[in-house]
Amino acid sequence: MLNRNVETFIGCDNEYDESGIVIFGAPFDSTTSFRPGTRFASKAMRGESFGIETYSPYQDKDLEDMNVFDGGDLELSFGNTERALGQIEAFTSKIVKDGKIPCMIGGEHLVTLGSVRAVAEQYPDLHIVQFDAHADLRDEYLDEKLSHASVIHRVWDIVGDDRIFQFGIRSGDRSEFAWGKDHVYTNKFNFNGLEDIVEKLKGKPVYLTIDLDVLDPSVFPGTGTPEAGGVSFMDLLQAILTVSELNIVGCDVNELSPVYDQSGVSTAVACKVLRELLLAIHKQK
Repeated sequence: MLNRNVETFIGCDNEYDESGIVIFGAPFDSTTSFRPGTRFASKAMRGESFGIETYSPYQDKDLEDMNVFDGGDLELSFGNTERALGQIEAFTSKIVKDGKIPCMIGGEHLVTLGSVRAVAEQYPDLHIVQFDAHADLRDEYLDEKLSHASVIHRVWDIVGDDRIFQFGIRSGDRSEFAWGKDHVYTNKFNFNGLEDIVEKLKGKPVYLTIDLDVLDPSVFPGTGTPEAGGVSFMDLLQAILTVSELNIVGCDVNELSPVYDQSGVSTAVACKVLRELLLAIHKQK
């Protein structure tokens, strides 16, 4: 049994054994290629979460009516990327084997790889739904295969063709898009076609990864690699509600870098996204 973190995300102060969802932080940003700082996201989100309510008027649901365990932040090996991913994988594996849904707070997007490794071990037929501004399909970045710019290619190494579905993509190297045409489903710029993919994936285990830079920088400037032309908060909320119909067996929210938005608005948005995500997937447990 794990003990809950001393400072928890709002409404997530239940015991491990009684909880169907487990949130935890993966404060890692060692491969960030532009502006670092995502390692501070989970701590900032816990502290600022008390500026929002546990109740969602969008869904008419309340975190107080469900059991979520906050396991705190993992103590990761910043000087060793593979070791850090192994630590994430080990923690996620325990959660999944205990029949619970892991919900990780990044960190840079590479942390998704550690969690997916564990979830795919438990669910060999795993499919991935990705909300993101960036394709993240490079085979390597600056001669490094383990990078936030190559994370989805590394995930593809695990799940293979026709298992990855990307939405909101509006940035990437030309070669990424060319490679992706043969290996993944990519919808550029928005969430068009998401309902069709949900129909296709019903009954299958799904891992949902939300890179918050899918949001437009006017909504969410506090991120390491902001990209103009993103979606609105309401667009993202509707997309989360749409995919919540699926069998979500793992998820993450990543790439908040709170230092780049001193107003605190980006952190507040991230907190609200996490609240809505938890409430949306909880009905499965």
